[in-house]
Amino acid sequence: MANDDPANPPRQRRGRGAASNLAGRFVPQVSARESDGWQTDVEPLERLLTEAIEEKAKSIIASNQSPDLPFSQSINPYRGCEHGCIYCYARPAHAYMDLSPGLDFESRIFFKPNAAALLDKALRKRSYQCSPIALGSNTDPYQPLEKDKQITRQLLETMQRFNQPVTIVTKGQLILRDLPLLAEMAQDNLAQVAISVTTLDNELKRRLEPRTAGPAARLRALEQLSHVGIPTAVMAAPMIPALNDSELERILRAARDAGARHAAYILLRLPFEVAPLFRQWLAEHYPERASHVMSLVQQSRGGRDYQSDFSQRQTGIGVFAQLLQQRFRVAINKLGLNRRKLKLDCNRFQPPPRAGDQQSLF
Repeated sequence: MANDDPANPPRQRRGRGAASNLAGRFVPQVSARESDGWQTDVEPLERLLTEAIEEKAKSIIASNQSPDLPFSQSINPYRGCEHGCIYCYARPAHAYMDLSPGLDFESRIFFKPNAAALLDKALRKRSYQCSPIALGSNTDPYQPLEKDKQITRQLLETMQRFNQPVTIVTKGQLILRDLPLLAEMAQDNLAQVAISVTTLDNELKRRLEPRTAGPAARLRALEQLSHVGIPTAVMAAPMIPALNDSELERILRAARDAGARHAAYILLRLPFEVAPLFRQWLAEHYPERASHVMSLVQQSRGGRDYQSDFSQRQTGIGVFAQLLQQRFRVAINKLGLNRRKLKLDCNRFQPPPRAGDQQSLF
């Protein structure tokens, strides 16, 4: 696995977010490319195909104690994400499997075929205490592989049988496949959906999130979800200084007009290997403003590319971050967003009977 030499920057593959397979932080030895000056012809890059890798998970519900996150438990049906969003804070997780957070993360996707069975088992435990389960906290549950594997669908069907509430965050238009199921759950106050809208600019979307649905498609999905009574929100995330932050108010207005009643935003996060991958991406796509973008990022992160402190990792610190926060507050007040807190119903939770179970006489 190679670390790329800045003097010989990697070339971008069409339809992929990362420009390289930057070595993960646990790799003991790395190599670097170095030009000898002899090769003058640039060979075309081979097409990078997506590989689906089966993972037999041992457990499926992950607990969360982070004070800045609105959920205490989550499920990730997949590891890695073919959407290829260059800024994705989940990329460093691939390093734990001796894979690159770069191209490996978006082309070598792990799927969990036993996820629904594990969920059924977990929800039947006497010790289980019901609280909403978040889908999409790490990678997108409606990424392209879901169309074939249908693991997210199976999880939702299991949750519906138990009356287990669920929250979903996605960029994937594929969520409309499950519209009838989610609408039924929403009638019982068991489902909420947030659509992530990073930009309304198709060209920026293509570079930033190469295999995601376009902005108009996401707004249509938001509209259709809202139309059938599913509580919806928009995630204007991430806000990237000097790149898409100027769109914040327009994104919120477009989402409100599509039916969203709640909104949130997150300032760009660059943990571990995401920072050098994002720098490569900037040098490739926006070289004229790369230094300005990173200067504002560092001004919002205490002089570094990233700070992980819970009190500031979502919104940052400093003048730029404070101004962004003020703009968000003014916009949601003006648009009438976030006026009523959404709260799912955990009181309906009930494990369904299995074949052979003794039924209650009363």
